[in-house]
Amino acid sequence: MASTKAYLDFVLEQLAGAEGIAVRSMMGEYVLYCQGKVVGGVYDDRLLLKPTPGALRLLAEAGLPAETELPYEGAKELLLADVDRRELLCRMVETIAAELPAPKRKRT
Repeated sequence: MASTKAYLDFVLEQLAGAEGIAVRSMMGEYVLYCQGKVVGGVYDDRLLLKPTPGALRLLAEAGLPAETELPYEGAKELLLADVDRRELLCRMVETIAAELPAPKRKRT
């Protein structure tokens, strides 16, 4: 099942407070970028984020479980984000981006 544009729009509205958010459509789903780095994506109308140490710490500090799900068969498990907690969501996405290495430059 592909994600709906309405759900993507809702997620982007919730992430309005985060810096450098972008998405790219990919096979009916959406890859989520923050500051040029892949931080997760929207899969089957679920926002899934990379489980970095900082993201796990933020969840623990908020007293929330670190629920993981597979975006698709054969993929690594990602954190299921609570899109209703806007401030925490923005902090998590920015924290994940800060922990990831800079994207590799493409050869031309």
